[in-house]
Amino acid sequence: MANEGSVTSALKRMIAWVSSNATGCRYCQAHAIRAAERYGAEQEQLDNIWEYRTHPAFSEAERAALDFSLAASQVPNAVTADIEKHLHEHWNDGEIVEMLGVISLFGYLNRWNDSMGTSIEEGAVKSGEQYLGKHGWEIGKHI
Repeated sequence: MANEGSVTSALKRMIAWVSSNATGCRYCQAHAIRAAERYGAEQEQLDNIWEYRTHPAFSEAERAALDFSLAASQVPNAVTADIEKHLHEHWNDGEIVEMLGVISLFGYLNRWNDSMGTSIEEGAVKSGEQYLGKHGWEIGKHI
């Protein structure tokens, strides 16, 4: 998650949110959207993260990255040749590896926190309710 490559910290956190949303971990969804806010995601992106595929606040490069996150986070893996092609239109191999590192990290964190029912902190609850609540986000088992 360190900002040592060319993928921005904000995009990494949005990639983490998409991954967490795909797996259903409420804890990681809230923390990822809170971190996206803290690491400089645009307000319009935060308010419209659920509509990243169509909302004008997201660039084609961001859409490709977030689509990759969604597909790579599913079991079985849903990355197709079309997703890979679109991704390579905007990102180089190093950047894609950087994104997959985030997706892989959240694969672990999503499973850990959801399986353990990790208690969610107040700040993350606030961010979850603010940005995700209108689409049904709730604390769930993370009380």
